[in-house]
Amino acid sequence: MQIELTIIILLCVVAFFAGFIDAISGGGGLIQTPALLVLLPAHPVSSVLATVKLPSFSGTFFAARQFLKKVKLQLTLVALMCTIAFFASYAGSYLLLKVNNQFMKPVLLIILVIVAIYTFSKKNFGQEVTKYHKHHKKILLASTISLVIGFYDGFIGAGAGSFLILAFVGLLGMDFLHASAYAKMVNLATNLASLILFTFKGSIIWKLAIPMAICNALGGVIGARMAIAKGNKFIRYFFLVIVVATMLRFAYDVFYKN
Repeated sequence: MQIELTIIILLCVVAFFAGFIDAISGGGGLIQTPALLVLLPAHPVSSVLATVKLPSFSGTFFAARQFLKKVKLQLTLVALMCTIAFFASYAGSYLLLKVNNQFMKPVLLIILVIVAIYTFSKKNFGQEVTKYHKHHKKILLASTISLVIGFYDGFIGAGAGSFLILAFVGLLGMDFLHASAYAKMVNLATNLASLILFTFKGSIIWKLAIPMAICNALGGVIGARMAIAKGNKFIRYFFLVIVVATMLRFAYDVFYKN
């Protein structure tokens, strides 16, 4: 199917802003995926969802590079979480091809309402490191987070970056800046797993995915630099906005579309 140049340009603009937002607080897919579905109504939904994985991976990759330059991470912990998340995401994407994921959205809507209220009411949430776990407990928590949210990212996807940040802050006691940096690394693994699966399936619209990937990467670099420069308070505000946006999206899916 032919895609008009104006649609490609418009989606590239969308990809840039999605990359920018995703680098700061996660949730870029809330912008990018609906835009593709609206502007490419004649294309199969599976192809649209597959196509969005390349710009998501590209933006995450360059955002992660920026965080690695400025934020100190435990590389052994990163390697463990990314490995677990990779295989969990692949399994989630494979399951997505077999079943409908709509039944999860009412549960996620309730979780997001709780998250938004808690983050808004706790002004110091994620502003500094609050927990120091023993090594074995930290490994267990990090592995569980990577497994659960990695699978979720492959299966449903929307808001996965925000859920990773929330888990790293709430369970591992990180500040928002370090949580965002670790989330980028894990997201990189989950996006790569889904991208590999969809590439083998031949579902990606490459002439659209490649220019969107370039724009998403540019947005990711700028967003990551801004997050690093402005720090925890800025990321917290952005995180709240994205959580509320995700909540409204799920509410629309649950109460209107169904």
